[in-house]
Amino acid sequence: MKPAWWRFPLFLSFYALTAAGQRQQPLDKAALFDNYVRKALAVWRTPGMSIVVVKDDQMVFKKGFGVTELGKTAAFTTATIGVCASTTKAMTAVCMGMLVDEGKLRWTDRLRDVFPEFSLYDPYVAAELTVRDLFTHNAGLGNTDGLWAYGYSRDEILRRVRWVPPAYSLRSSFTYQNVMYIVAGELIRKVSGQTWEDFITHRLFGPLGMHHSYASYALGAGEPSKETPHFMMPDSSIRTIPFLYHEDLGPAGGVWSCADDMEKWMRFMLDSARVNGRRLLKAGTWSELFRPQSLVTESEFYPTVGLTHSSWTTYGLGWFQEDYRGRMVQFHTGSLDGAVAIVGLMPSEHFGIYIFGNLDHSELRHALMYKAMDLWGFSDNSRDWSAECYAMYKKVKDEGRQKDKEKEARRVKGTKPSVPLATYAGKYTNEIYGDAHVILGGDSLRVEFPNNVCLRLQHWNYDTFVGYYDYFWWDREWIQFSLDPEGKIMQFEKDGVVYKPVKN
Repeated sequence: MKPAWWRFPLFLSFYALTAAGQRQQPLDKAALFDNYVRKALAVWRTPGMSIVVVKDDQMVFKKGFGVTELGKTAAFTTATIGVCASTTKAMTAVCMGMLVDEGKLRWTDRLRDVFPEFSLYDPYVAAELTVRDLFTHNAGLGNTDGLWAYGYSRDEILRRVRWVPPAYSLRSSFTYQNVMYIVAGELIRKVSGQTWEDFITHRLFGPLGMHHSYASYALGAGEPSKETPHFMMPDSSIRTIPFLYHEDLGPAGGVWSCADDMEKWMRFMLDSARVNGRRLLKAGTWSELFRPQSLVTESEFYPTVGLTHSSWTTYGLGWFQEDYRGRMVQFHTGSLDGAVAIVGLMPSEHFGIYIFGNLDHSELRHALMYKAMDLWGFSDNSRDWSAECYAMYKKVKDEGRQKDKEKEARRVKGTKPSVPLATYAGKYTNEIYGDAHVILGGDSLRVEFPNNVCLRLQHWNYDTFVGYYDYFWWDREWIQFSLDPEGKIMQFEKDGVVYKPVKN
């Protein structure tokens, strides 16, 4: 009989062989991810989605799921055109980088020198604002989305934005907004002699072979497969909604594309802006796009930071940035009414994912981005990102509903307007956002803003009214009228914006 120790080498050798055999059988990541997406879609109830994943300059997953429109049979495929929305911003930054490489301007150039037609409210900011500041959301400008939502042209947006008082001092904080990217698009037009639409089409989409990518919804109108926007109602039913086309949003969020083309875009960005061995950007310019430019405050970052436990959150030139599992992540969401997108890159792992979806703020996009990063970046299938994100965003919604209940509890009941409803009617104006018409119809008021944006008012308390948009999926607003001692209307305020009566 052999001693006990004799068996140990055999046991160890057998264990080593077994472990080696396990290592030689890698996770079938594509199959795991496919199954995961299908189950997650049922939970989040997103009607349709397309996803493409690239790793080491190869496409490793690309598939469409569900339908383009609920109740119809047309499949959502990788050729289905969806709105890139704010993931467009990184593309606009690449376009500006091309002009930097050509020596036509520099990131550090002051706007007053290269684009004197544009100015801002604060003379100091107007004097110090640089080309780079157009891309970093920290120039002091608060949210001014009403300018494009009200349908103003780009020229008119540039004219009106100079009347917007700063929300904070130059480069001292961070407020995400779109208008500065619209300004960047106009600067591209001025410097290149081409509209932003023509420039991005011929200088970016063409060389990359992105033949199904368009700088506007109208340019892609002939595509046979397009997503239809959807919205989840308070009763959890899902309805289709019309697409609200904001033509002049372009450089900030106007691109339409598909998963097939986004594969080419991500491979280009992960290969330091090269395509077919040819550089479209210098290596240094490409690096500048991904270099942290501004710190992002907690309130301006995504709630998912509570799940990723990132140590820092920054913004590059068209990219949100965070650390995840010791790697730098470059990513950005895109959201327009009824449709979403997300792009996530992990350059050190040569990894990228792009997702289109056709349900308003379907945050399944975040869950799938991190799930794919775990699978292809770390060969880890242990974390249920869909369940975690679903629980987190449900909590966010529940907290919002609770705040609504608290606001309702503070409402002073039994009051009535100080003056007859007809007294509130009339034309009002704001130098930034334009005219608003308060109209009396029967026993209720209605406010008409530019671009057919309308609010139906119901009395709340005293001289405050709650307004419901004709676009039923938009949040309600409060309209607060103020009266002078003689009972005449001095102004009304909506979301911090003051409108004054226009005297006849």
